[in-house]
Amino acid sequence: MTTRVLIIGGYGNFGSFITKSLARDQNIQLIIAGRSIEKANALAAELEAANRPESIALDIARNLESSLRAISPNITIHTSGPFQEQGYHVASACIDVGSHYIDLADGRAFVAGISKLDQHARDKGVLVVSGASSVPCLTSALVDHYKHEFSSLESLDYGITTAQKTNRGLATTAAILSYTGKPFKTLIDGVMRNVYGWQNLQSRNYPGLGRRLLGNCEIPDLELFPERYPTLKTIRFYAGLEIPLVHMTLWMISGLVRIGLIRKLDQAAPLLLRISFLFDRFGTENSAFHMVLTGADKSGASKQITFDLTARKGDGPYIPCMPAILLARKLANREIDKTGATPCVDLITLDEYLSALGDMNITWQAT
Repeated sequence: MTTRVLIIGGYGNFGSFITKSLARDQNIQLIIAGRSIEKANALAAELEAANRPESIALDIARNLESSLRAISPNITIHTSGPFQEQGYHVASACIDVGSHYIDLADGRAFVAGISKLDQHARDKGVLVVSGASSVPCLTSALVDHYKHEFSSLESLDYGITTAQKTNRGLATTAAILSYTGKPFKTLIDGVMRNVYGWQNLQSRNYPGLGRRLLGNCEIPDLELFPERYPTLKTIRFYAGLEIPLVHMTLWMISGLVRIGLIRKLDQAAPLLLRISFLFDRFGTENSAFHMVLTGADKSGASKQITFDLTARKGDGPYIPCMPAILLARKLANREIDKTGATPCVDLITLDEYLSALGDMNITWQAT
């Protein structure tokens, strides 16, 4: 019996990779959905799929539940962000029609708040997963993998530096701009303190890539991890752009937002996205991630583990897609019997995640 997997935004940057990856599965029937039926049809036509894919025009803001009932998906993967300004109507509609739900959200409040749908999902016997992305899925899997080497894990310092020639879209750009220059809280020295998006300018030397600039970035981990890992005293997450001039420009704009000279930066997302493409000739397709875990070992002595991951030739943007792919396969193969609504933690191990990246130009090391 084939499992019907609906991918909302299935022809987009992330959605198309998920679509192409799942198309080869013998027990999955894909439904590619989005507002453009032409784009959905075009992708469906080029797929080498085990089962002939369907394509459908779908607007999540219009007649969603009736559309879902007509489609009758077993699993729905929601890739159409930004999620920072969305409610849970897509997830709720999926629950009502008896479809498992997975999204790629990286919005702090959105992912952390998905548990409010927990009882509804349990009553309907479905699994609802938010944040099936690098954060908090990969990051929590990393901490869970290494935390047993510590008697007390006290600090997490980690970040992502993106490639200039990444296949970026408007939703991702709008999501970044939504918190640029805005205050948000993170755990520092045991106290939740305000930091500002894209500020706290610093640099880090990434293996094989050289120095990259970084700044404060808001992610679900900042909300989830202090409770999940109660010995933590500090958690800092950063993001950065490859070209120093581009990063510094956004850093300066964040200062203008912070002092109130710019109030609604995300409205400028289309313009800033177009401008960013002008610098592609000066960049590469190489991106990276790092995490530094610090605390005390079993004897009480100071201990530090550094994990570095490097993605080359444009493979970096595919890392956030892996949790949705792995979860869809697990659900289709009846390998998960959990129901309810949860952030994407405790569902994928680090070994499973890294193994799924094995065929890509991605390397990692822990020291």
